[in-house]
Amino acid sequence: MSESMLPRHVDRTIVTVGTFDGVHRGHVDVLHRLVARARQNGRASVLLTFAQHPLELLKPDVAPLMLTTRDEKLAAIAETGVDYVVVLPFTRTLAQHSAEQFVDVLLRDRLRMAELLIGHDHGFGRGRAGDVETLRQLGAVRGFGVEVVPPVETTDGQPVSSSRIRSAIAAGDLGAAQEGLGRLYGVCGTVVAGEARGRDLGFPTLNVMPESPRKLLPPDGVYAVSVETGRGRFGGMMNLGGRPTFGDERRTIEAHLFDVSGDFYGTTVQVDFVARLRDTQRFDGIDALKAQLAVDERDARNALTVLAESANLKGSMHFPPSTP
Repeated sequence: MSESMLPRHVDRTIVTVGTFDGVHRGHVDVLHRLVARARQNGRASVLLTFAQHPLELLKPDVAPLMLTTRDEKLAAIAETGVDYVVVLPFTRTLAQHSAEQFVDVLLRDRLRMAELLIGHDHGFGRGRAGDVETLRQLGAVRGFGVEVVPPVETTDGQPVSSSRIRSAIAAGDLGAAQEGLGRLYGVCGTVVAGEARGRDLGFPTLNVMPESPRKLLPPDGVYAVSVETGRGRFGGMMNLGGRPTFGDERRTIEAHLFDVSGDFYGTTVQVDFVARLRDTQRFDGIDALKAQLAVDERDARNALTVLAESANLKGSMHFPPSTP
């Protein structure tokens, strides 16, 4: 028998398996069911997930960019109350496991699985040969229960999926992405030193470096954003992309926070996209750029006020008032 991935006292677990990129509404539904079933039966809930998308190893040329980096995914999973999360490197050896090997070695031996909850479209094992029916057959023979969780659907009747959310973000459709995720889409990163151009313009910015270069970002442009910092959550506006007025085409993330000052260097922040305000563009001089930034600030404050009112968040978030 293989060595368990769990503490010795943990036995007869209830498990779910998947990449869980995005931790979207469908994923959250699976995890809430998992936690409820485990608590009802006095067992531990376990999520087995992977350190990277399997396609990064198997077909790197078509591997999708990530909705959630490792830390972002773990933070979202933590909110569901799952007892244990096992993050497994996806290796060529693992990719060669048959469906039976995957169940016997990983789930039953190493995770001590007694029951399995799985999404309706889940595939596993070599060539994704293991499907829901395979799992049911294995469960009947090996003595573990299998519950298949139906999809969560969007308002237009489509199953919520990571691929649909990726398409929405790539197209700049923040509303569709938010519907699928059940939250604003965002990027977590470290504040690094920039060139202080924003400060010279009267709009100092946080230069944010994402955790991974494989993080999916929406199209370049200027956005209203909500930023979680160690000092609280603040509204702001952000430029994603180059700075053509200065002849700088490097793609960067620069967020200006409203009504707050101070040094954020070296800290981790979460930047959530609230609304797209305009394209990134080149201006004929600094004065024209400053004038547009003032317009951007007005539009961003208004977008943040709409968000706060629609979500009934006033008082719990540091959203500045809109301007006329």
